[in-house]
Amino acid sequence: MKDLSIRLGNHPGALAEMGEILANAGVSVEGGGAWVVNDSGIAHFLFEDATKAKKVLEDKGIEVIRENKILVQRLQQDQPGQLGKITRLMQKAGVNIEVLYSDHDNQLILVVDNYEKGKAISDNWSKGIYELQEV
Repeated sequence: MKDLSIRLGNHPGALAEMGEILANAGVSVEGGGAWVVNDSGIAHFLFEDATKAKKVLEDKGIEVIRENKILVQRLQQDQPGQLGKITRLMQKAGVNIEVLYSDHDNQLILVVDNYEKGKAISDNWSKGIYELQEV
C-alpha cells in the first residue's frame, strides 16, 4: 500500500469527482483525508494499487503530487499516550512526520521524511520496544 498526495480543486464536488473516477475504475480508497490549504484542496489517500490510482486520476486531469511509502502501526487504544509516545520516538530520531491519518482498519498511517529511520522505529514499536534504539 502507498499514500498518494493529490491536489484537488477547492469547490463543491471536487472530492465527489475524484471518488467517482476511482470507483468507475474499480479502485478502492483504504483510508485518508482531505483539507484546504492556502485555498487549494490537498488530499492524502491510501491505495492498495497506488500505480493504478495515480494513472486513473492523472488520465482525468487530477494532479497526483507525490506517491509516498507509508508506515503502518497499530496503537493500543486502551493505553492513553500511545500517539505521543510513538511520535516522540520519531522526533528523537530526527524523523519528521509529514502526514498522519488512520486507515479503514483503525491503523495509524504515517508518511515520514526519512523512511528508513521511521521504519526502524515502527518495527521496534511492533516488537514492544518503546524506547529509542540505534537507528
